[in-house]
Amino acid sequence: MPISPALLAILACPACKGDIKLTADETGLKCVACQRVYPVRGDIPVMIVDEAAVEPDRPVKP
Repeated sequence: MPISPALLAILACPACKGDIKLTADETGLKCVACQRVYPVRGDIPVMIVDEAAVEPDRPVKP
């Protein structure tokens, strides 16, 4: 089951409080402000700063 649009609308980056978008490959959530990508494991977003990777070139879903 994919992440619901309602959940994406309320999630924010725990590091900078920026907006979150689903990555193009749907395996992560990317902060549009600080470029951190949080993994999605078993359809559950792992919103822990230490688990995120900074990936400025990783595309997000339009």
